[in-house]
Amino acid sequence: MADTIIVAIISGIFTLVGSFGGIMASSRLTTYRIEQLEKKVDKHNSLIDRMYRVEERLAILESEVKEINEN
Repeated sequence: MADTIIVAIISGIFTLVGSFGGIMASSRLTTYRIEQLEKKVDKHNSLIDRMYRVEERLAILESEVKEINEN
C-alpha cells in the first residue's frame, strides 16, 4: 500500500512539473509573438505618419504650382 502512495505522489509531482513547464513555454511563445506583432504595428504606424507628411507636402507643392501657373 505504501508503494502505491509513493508512486502516486511521485506521479503527481511530475505531472505538476510538466504542466508548469508547458504553461511557461506557452507563455514565452505568446510573449514573443506579441512582441513581433508590436514591431509590425510600429512599422505600419511609421509608414502612415510618413504618408501624412508626404500628402501635406504634396498639397503645398500643388498649390504652389497652381499659383505659378495662374501668374
